[in-house]
Amino acid sequence: MQGTPTKTAVEPARAEVSAASLDAVAAAALDGIPPTRQEALALLGSGEDVLLDVVAAGARVRRRFFGDRVKLNFLINMKSGACSEDCSYCSQRRGSDAEVLKYPWLDPGAIADLADLAAAGGARRVCLVAAGKGPNQRDIGRVTKAIEEIRGRRPELEICTCLGLLGGAQAEQLRDAGADAYNHNVNTSEEHYGEVCSTHSFADRVDTVRRAGHAGLSPCSGAIFGMRETDEDIVDVAFALRDLGPASVPVNFLIPFDGTPLEGEWLLTPQRCLRILALFRFVFPNVELRLGGGREIHLRTLQPLALHLANSIFLGDYLTSAGEAAEADLQMIADAGLVVDGSEREPLDSSRRGAGDKTVAPRRRGAGTELPPNA
Repeated sequence: MQGTPTKTAVEPARAEVSAASLDAVAAAALDGIPPTRQEALALLGSGEDVLLDVVAAGARVRRRFFGDRVKLNFLINMKSGACSEDCSYCSQRRGSDAEVLKYPWLDPGAIADLADLAAAGGARRVCLVAAGKGPNQRDIGRVTKAIEEIRGRRPELEICTCLGLLGGAQAEQLRDAGADAYNHNVNTSEEHYGEVCSTHSFADRVDTVRRAGHAGLSPCSGAIFGMRETDEDIVDVAFALRDLGPASVPVNFLIPFDGTPLEGEWLLTPQRCLRILALFRFVFPNVELRLGGGREIHLRTLQPLALHLANSIFLGDYLTSAGEAAEADLQMIADAGLVVDGSEREPLDSSRRGAGDKTVAPRRRGAGTELPPNA
C-alpha cells in the first residue's frame, strides 16, 4: 500500500451561503446559466451547516437532465509507465519512483478481451489510455487496430481514446477507425498549470481538446483537484472547461502516490470534494459529469452523496491504482436509489466492503498481468 497521509486536510474560510441563494443558483443552472464567479467562490467556501443544501441543489439539476441513471466507464491502460512528461500528479511520469506496474503496449486482442469484461460488468464506455506526450504514427496504428477489434466484438460500446497531445490528422484517423470520443484533461487552471507540469502547457492541452472536437470526436476534458490549487483556480478551470464545451467532464481527486512530487499531499476532505462536484454540476448542468480517480480515497463514506451530483463513474481499477470491487460499486449505486444506465439488473445482494483508509494501493491486476481486472 502507498501514500500514508502526512498532512491534515485544510479547508478554506467559509462564506455565507443560504438555501435561498442555492435555490437561485440551481434555478439558473436548469435554464443553462452558470453561477457567477462570486457565487462559485461562495459555494466553495460555504459552511458545513449548508453542505446538504449544496448537495440537494446540485442533485435537482442532475435529476432534471439525467434522472436516476449512472453511466459506467472502464479504463484500459494500454501501456504503463515510462512517460516522457513531468506531470507532478502522475505515477507514470518521468523520474517517478512510484511502485506501479510497468509494461509495454498490449496487443489488440488483449485490449478487446478487457473491453469484453468491461461490457459484461455493465460499462457503456471503455477508455483506451496510453501515457506519453503524444502518439506517433506507429502508436496510432496500434490503437486503431485495438479499436477495430473491439468494434468487431462489441459494436454497442462507446470507445474513448486518451493518448496525449494530438497533431496532424491523428484525430481524424482515430475517428475513422471507430473511436467515439477523445479525452484530454486540462487538469488545473492556466495560472496554476506551471506548478504542475513544465514539459507542455495548458494551451497545448486546450489545442488537443479543440482538435478532437473539430475532427468529430466527442471531446472529454476535466480536472484533478488536491494539487495545492486555490478556490480561484477551481473556478478558473471550471469556466475554462465550459468555454471548451466538452461533452463529458471527469472530476478527479489527487491520488498522491509515494515517489511523485505530490506524495503526502492530503489536502482534500469529503466535504470539499462534494462542494467541487456541486460547482461543476452547476457549471455543466446537462453535461456528463464523471466521478473519477481518487473518489474512494477522498470521498470515502460520502461517495453515495456524490452520485447525486455526478451521473457517471469509472468501474473497477484506475490506470495505476486499485479501485473498489465492481460489485461494491454496483451495490452503492443501488443503495443510493439509482440505476446503472443501460442495465436492467436487480440490486446486488453481496455484502458491502468497508470504507477505505487514506492509503493508495497500486494496481496489481488487470492489464499487463495474468490476473483479471476489478470488473
